[in-house]
Amino acid sequence: MKINLYSIPYAGGSSVVYNKWSENLESSVNIKPVELSGRGKRFNEPLYKDIHEAVEDIFNNIKKEITETPYALFGHSMGALIAFELAQRIRKAGLPSPIHIFISGRSAPHVNKTGEKMYSRMEDAKFRQEVLNLGGTPKEFFSHPELLELFLPVLKNDFRLVENYSYNYNYQPLNVDMTVLLGKDDDLTETEGESWSEYTTESCEINYLDGGHFFINEQRLNITQIINDSLKIT
Repeated sequence: MKINLYSIPYAGGSSVVYNKWSENLESSVNIKPVELSGRGKRFNEPLYKDIHEAVEDIFNNIKKEITETPYALFGHSMGALIAFELAQRIRKAGLPSPIHIFISGRSAPHVNKTGEKMYSRMEDAKFRQEVLNLGGTPKEFFSHPELLELFLPVLKNDFRLVENYSYNYNYQPLNVDMTVLLGKDDDLTETEGESWSEYTTESCEINYLDGGHFFINEQRLNITQIINDSLKIT
């Protein structure tokens, strides 16, 4: 049985983040990297106003396909938040639920860190330095002004989407198996990451991998093995 794996990138990321994953996934898993508006092949399309606009966009692009083929969702950081909201949107529409959701590098939706940096409100110079400190973006990237001019508005808007996100406390837990991937050195407490178990009535497996917030770029083999093992039961 073929399973489509819709994979949603982190802030500033595009579908290319997942380009090499097919090399390590089982042949039964068909990875379908999601291209968000304003980047990659969709560079000329407007950036999203909020998380829900992003969710609606993805939902409209996949709603026919998910009625025909079993599927799973994967998202890292901002992508994890979008994947969760997408699953809620799909349930609201009465369409088939994903057989599995993979949440990576993100605290549970209700977590509101008081005093957290508001990156989207920073001046560009400070924003660039803070992004560099976060990791995940090669230093060489910042030495190419023409690329920086294209990339920074996208990244800053993505941060704004996440910073302005407000969890809907009327949501009911999903009826979907969930796997949570967390970096051992990421700036998340166990409670913030492991509270994802409250968002499903089914199993929720927590995995800690070596690395910080962008462990996704260093742990491809381990992550794809976890995906293979999780989807094998289907």
